Amino acid sequence: METIIADFVKILLPAAAVLYAMVITMKSFLNKDFEKKLIDLKIKKAEGVINIRLTAYERISLLLERTMVTNLFTRLAPGDFNVIMYKQILVNEIRNELNHNLSQQIYISDEAWSLTQNAIEGLVSTINACSSELNPEARAIELSRKVMEYSINQSESPNQTALLFLKKEIRELF
Repeated sequence: METIIADFVKILLPAAAVLYAMVITMKSFLNKDFEKKLIDLKIKKAEGVINIRLTAYERISLLLERTMVTNLFTRLAPGDFNVIMYKQILVNEIRNELNHNLSQQIYISDEAWSLTQNAIEGLVSTINACSSELNPEARAIELSRKVMEYSINQSESPNQTALLFLKKEIRELF
């Protein structure tokens, strides 16, 4: 009986060792495969985030371009409005542009978003200040002329400053 047990142990021990080696090999193989798939998934996620971030920078650039004084007045011609009506149209358009792009702030840097907000608020303040210097019943062209004169006298527009910052930042990131 002892010889049977000894023979059984002689067979069982090497079989257990081989089985253990196979389990370790399979576990190592599966871990490497899992890690490779995880890396592939992270790369795909990163590519998606990069595309979203690039789109955000594009949209904020477009916002800044659309709210530059010359572009704004080209799109929203003064027409037959008076100063008060035209001011409301301009401010509403600017606010709508900003509201349409609010969600993009999570994809750009805080500094870029701050410069963007400052540019927009600066433009609204300029329009409000210029309109307060005019007769409310004056023609809208007077307001556009006054805002254009103010913009020309600035060394660099806040929109241009923000746009240059965005371009610099995107070049550094990508």
